[in-house]
Amino acid sequence: MSKYYELKIAGLKRQLEKFPINEKIDIAAFIIFGDVELTVKGSEELLKKVPEFDYIITPEAKSIPIAYEMARQSGRPYVVARKGVKVYMRNSLKVTVTSITTQKEQTLYLGETEVNMIKGKRVLIVDDVISTGESLEATRKLVKAAGGIEVAACAFLAEDVAAKRDDIIFLEELPLFFK
Repeated sequence: MSKYYELKIAGLKRQLEKFPINEKIDIAAFIIFGDVELTVKGSEELLKKVPEFDYIITPEAKSIPIAYEMARQSGRPYVVARKGVKVYMRNSLKVTVTSITTQKEQTLYLGETEVNMIKGKRVLIVDDVISTGESLEATRKLVKAAGGIEVAACAFLAEDVAAKRDDIIFLEELPLFFK
């Protein structure tokens, strides 16, 4: 079996290295950090597919370059659902989730400033990969708790069964590799 998976996305090809997540399944690691060309082109393609929005929200951390680039191209601001509370984050909202990539429980926070920004606004949720949907659900809960109005959830990739979901927008499917 090959150690790599060739991904075709936004008119580009990338070789993704495979890594085991347990004895039965490997995943192809999609790491957007440093890939400016794919960040720009993928964001451009994703923006063509999403509805009108006022703000972008993204969970920390791998999807931040995508949220930034989509914000830059659209002229709309973005906020980050943080993994920890910072000293400048007053009266934070929080939601706890378990993610396949972190393989542990994590908590996402949204500070009062960001809550006030998205309250009553149309919010687009942006991620790099949607797999189990745990981070997406946590981000949805934050948007709702903040009084934002989710218009869509999107990602560059939908992994395995997530590609069958009808509540997300994505560019390409990313398979799991069963041993």
